[in-house]
Order: sequence, then C-alpha cells, then structure tokens
Amino acid sequence: MLSKLGGIPLQPDSLSWLLTPKALKAELLSRIANATHSVYIAALYLEDDEAGREVLAALIAAKQLNPQLDVKVLVDFHRARRGLIGHKGDSGNYFMYRKVNQAAEHKIDILGVPVKSREFMGVLHLKGFVIDDTVIFSGASINNIYLHQDEKYRFDRYHMLESAELARSMREMIQTYIASDIAVSSLTQPKETEQLPSKAEVSSLKHRLSKAEYQYSQTKIGNRVTPLVGLGRKKNKLNKVIVALVEESEDALFICTPYFNPPYILVRALAKHLRKGKRIDIVVGDKTSNDFYIPPEEEFSTIGALPYMYEQSLRKFAKRQQWAIENGQLNIHLWKDGRNSFHLKGISADSKRHLITGSNLNPRAWALDLENGLLLQDESECWKEKFEQEQAHILEHTERLFHYSQIETLQNYPAPVRKIMKRIKRLKADFLLRRIL
Repeated sequence: MLSKLGGIPLQPDSLSWLLTPKALKAELLSRIANATHSVYIAALYLEDDEAGREVLAALIAAKQLNPQLDVKVLVDFHRARRGLIGHKGDSGNYFMYRKVNQAAEHKIDILGVPVKSREFMGVLHLKGFVIDDTVIFSGASINNIYLHQDEKYRFDRYHMLESAELARSMREMIQTYIASDIAVSSLTQPKETEQLPSKAEVSSLKHRLSKAEYQYSQTKIGNRVTPLVGLGRKKNKLNKVIVALVEESEDALFICTPYFNPPYILVRALAKHLRKGKRIDIVVGDKTSNDFYIPPEEEFSTIGALPYMYEQSLRKFAKRQQWAIENGQLNIHLWKDGRNSFHLKGISADSKRHLITGSNLNPRAWALDLENGLLLQDESECWKEKFEQEQAHILEHTERLFHYSQIETLQNYPAPVRKIMKRIKRLKADFLLRRIL
C-alpha cells in the first residue's frame, strides 16, 4: 500500500527539525512576523496565558502591518468555551479571543470547530501551523507549557517543511471542509449578537468532516510527503496508513505515544511484527510525565486516575510480550524528566518511512477525534541520519524496561487511585473508558 501511495515531492533540504519547545516558539513568532500572504493555525487550543497571548498578539500585529494577510486560527469549539478542568465559574479562552479582536483595527478569524456535540465524544485534533509556503507540524497546542514559557515544558515533536504545494493543500482542506461549514462559528462574536450553530448542524458536521481529504499534485516515486486526515473508523486513511506502517515494516519500528492504549487492531499488528522476529522500540511517558498526573502530596481529583489506567494498559502489553523484551526485540523506553510532561507521537519504519502526527494511536484517536498527519517516504535515505539524531534526542531522558514487573500494580497506588480503579473494574466500565480516553 505505502509504496503505491502518492505524495508531494520534497527536496532533501526542505525538511528540518526544531527539537525543543523553545525553538518551536521562536520559529513560530518569527514566521508570523514575516508572513506575506497567509497564516493558518490548527490546534486543540490557544490558551489564555502568557504564551497564548504572545502568539495571539503576534497574529494581530502581523494583520495590522499587512491588512490583506489571511489569518485563520482553528481550535476546538468546546475546549475554547470552557475553563480548565477543575476550574469553576464562567470562563474559557474565547473571552480572550473576543476581547483582543474587538480592540484590533484589523480583525482575524478565530474559529471554533465542534467535531461532536460533546467534547468527550470527539475533538478537533488537527495539527499544523501553515505560514505562507511553510508548514510547521507538531502535536503541540499553544500555551505556556507547550512553548516552555516558564520552567516546565511539555515535550513534543517539531518538524518544518518548506513546500508551497503542501501548504496550499493544507490551507485548501481547511477552507473547503472546515472554515466554510455552517457548524463552524467565530469565537470572537460580541456577546449581544452571538450566533451559535444548532444542535442539528453540529450533529451532522462529523459526517461532512469524515469526507475531508487533502488534494495535491502527486508523485509515486522519490522522496515525498503525503498529508493525511481522518475521522471515524470507516474509510479513515490515516488509520489505514498507521496499520500499514506496522504490517509492511521489514525490520524495525520506532513508536512514540504519550498514553499507551492502542486499539486492538494495532496491538495485533505489533504482536505479529514481533512474532516474525522483527524489532520494536516504544517510547512512552512515565505516569508521572502525564499531564493529568497528580503527585500524592497534592489534593486528588478523579481525573488524576488517568495516568494509572494508561500504566496498567502498558503493563498488560509488556507482560504478554515479556519474551520479546528478554530477547531484545521489544524495547520499551519510559520517559521522565522531573515534573515535565511527554506528548510525543509518531511512527518510523525501517528508517525510511516516518509518520509525524498528533494522533495518540489510541481508540479515541482511531474513532472519535479529527486527526491528521504527514507521511514522509525517504527513498534516498537522505533524512535517515537526522531522524536517528531526533530519536537519540527523544531517548535522552528515558529508562529501558527490562521486565513488566518494574511497572507498579494496583496495590502500589495511592488509596484514592485504588478506590477509583476498583470501582471501575467492579462496574466493568474499563472497556468503555479505554475507548473514549
């Protein structure tokens, strides 16, 4: 499948790596300041904090300098209209959007995309900062921790591609399937005249988004990049490519995921890969590197049980594949760097095919969220050394797992966590939760 998959030709020097969140922020602000015709930003959210306000101010300043500049910011509708989890009261990032835009002489478009009628049923997980003819691709959203504004950071992957055709294709998909849709509304509307989409319009949006695709002039030979988008289980090209990367790999896989909870079809493909004598390296965040982790000394809330649920999923997988761990075929690397968090996603196969994506490679990404990614096919192996350098950088703060018993069991968890997880098991709700988390 993958060798026949068309893509946009990409020159060796058209791909570069940023490696750190601070480098991402500096490049993003620089590109926005020097944009000539368009800036399209797609992220789960743009936060009302120092980093978020700095990026938003940069967008307003660029529009002021060049009123013809086409600026569009796409964020998840539900995420923008609620406060942070655990924060009560009437809040939400859209208050900042409204205030900043009303004060600006030249307005920018900040659009809320309600992928589903409820946030837990699916969100806008589309990624990409498309500025003129450049695409900066990362799983990061825009806030203090993703951009390393203060001491703490959330580690992600950051790639930059110089391609007018790729940038045009990504902008056109947003224009065709998202920005012009009746269910997508401005998040900067005055409160007095605000018009929101009806329930019926929101409910039907998922069907229209499931048909979204990137259109581009393509080749099936040489080094190329294939943009992919998918929503739902059926006819999801991104999901099919992920499975194909595993099934068609001839030697080794390098996989990054922050939350280890792969769908059954992917678990089965990974197990088959191992049985054929091939190698897999999986880099996953330690539970303390999960953004929902709550240290035992702090006040606990229900959401804090999530990292422990993911850890038990990893333990179950490692236990089943302990034979592969022992013979060196399966290498599970746990990432931990103080109180910083881990948010990397993607798959590399045989050092020749590389998927950079925002997908968490879990059932939620597989069926509920709107996801995208870029598949790089390196037939000349001109990027091999750079990807290996990136992988070495990723592994700097990791510890290899030698036995599944190194992962804690339920008995070792704090009492509030044990209580919640026992209740979930008693109610047999873990199957449902794994599908939506």
